[in-house]
Amino acid sequence: MADKVTGPASYFPSIEKKYGRPISEWQAVIRQHPALKHMELVNLLKTEHVMGHGHANALVAYTLAEDAAK
Repeated sequence: MADKVTGPASYFPSIEKKYGRPISEWQAVIRQHPALKHMELVNLLKTEHVMGHGHANALVAYTLAEDAAK
């Protein structure tokens, strides 16, 4: 049995379903703006892509953490 996904990644299935794009594409959008801070990226997703705050925040948090771990 697979472990239950928790944290920001737990939002991923609903993000893909609601916005019709895979997580990798959203991460590419985030990574196109390396100079922006966390909340600036959240606001970018909210204003330019009409994404809800929770979904945008989860994507940004996960992507920035993933990049920091590299």
